[in-house]
Amino acid sequence: MGITHPKYKVAAVQAAPVFLDLDGAVDKTIALVEEAAKKGAKLIAFPETWIPGYPWWIWLGSHAWAVQRGFVQRYYDNSLSYEDPQAERIRQAAKQNNITIVLGFSERESTTGTLYISQWLIGPDGDTIAKRRKIRPTHSERTVFGEGDGSDLAVHATDLGRLGALNCWENLLSLNRYAMFSQNEQVHVAAWPSFSTYEPFANALGADVNNAVSKVYAVEGACFVIGPSAIISQEMIDTLCDTPDKHELTHVGGGHAVIYGPDGSLLCEKLPETEEGILYADIDLAQISLAKNAMDPCGHYSRPDVMRLMLNKTPMSRVEHLALPLDVQDEFPVKADKGNDKGLD
Repeated sequence: MGITHPKYKVAAVQAAPVFLDLDGAVDKTIALVEEAAKKGAKLIAFPETWIPGYPWWIWLGSHAWAVQRGFVQRYYDNSLSYEDPQAERIRQAAKQNNITIVLGFSERESTTGTLYISQWLIGPDGDTIAKRRKIRPTHSERTVFGEGDGSDLAVHATDLGRLGALNCWENLLSLNRYAMFSQNEQVHVAAWPSFSTYEPFANALGADVNNAVSKVYAVEGACFVIGPSAIISQEMIDTLCDTPDKHELTHVGGGHAVIYGPDGSLLCEKLPETEEGILYADIDLAQISLAKNAMDPCGHYSRPDVMRLMLNKTPMSRVEHLALPLDVQDEFPVKADKGNDKGLD
């Protein structure tokens, strides 16, 4: 008996987040999960920082203005930690609906004060497939978020095939893509925020360019690409834009979710950029072998004798706890416990 190739329905979310509201955002997330599961989807993908929405103020004004308006504090307080009860609700939604979730969210690291642009891959049993962080936040995003490491450039074996995910312009960088292709990625989630800020004078940030990135990713990697995209709502505009110049920099809409096949074909009809909904496509992983027969970027179409990628997948550690050598311990004896801390003399 030959190889069996999975066939199933995937879903890409195009919707406005419940902005700066963790509980409301989780409620909407679960509602969309339930809707997609009822339509027969086995995988649902959410936009970048879907919870609690993308911090658009970083492109609209100064950091001092954002602090004064309360955005910085509200964003931290409404970001999601894996230890939060809201995270358990999402995990249970995956299990109860027998669906794989790829969730984009602002991760609040529970042991530090840092936020990360993260993606949480949850299996249909509710167990975690993977947790990852954006390798390098883009431009102004670095005023809000920390960075991931090479361990985040990973593809994971699942019943749906080999699944991977990247955020926004992570999908644009050639070395990122090649690292994912080298792990035989079959289904890729390219998560995006909205495409309406700085339109039309910053073409590189627009939908045409970034949907092209997703399309080329699919062809180059000979994989399926699910590209969820958020919408900027009127409520968000009212919250963010307190001066005429800010209104000139952004507008309602920007939703451009897509799903591409391994030959670059669009597998679903796009929604209008202001319309909320879920895009669906039926995928057959057998199509990948046909695409790779023509062009396998890390197989027969590669030239490792000419060029190769060096990928460091060691998880990054900020603190290393090292034991002192015995001769050093003799010179610097550890003091008796005084309260909660132990220290060196």
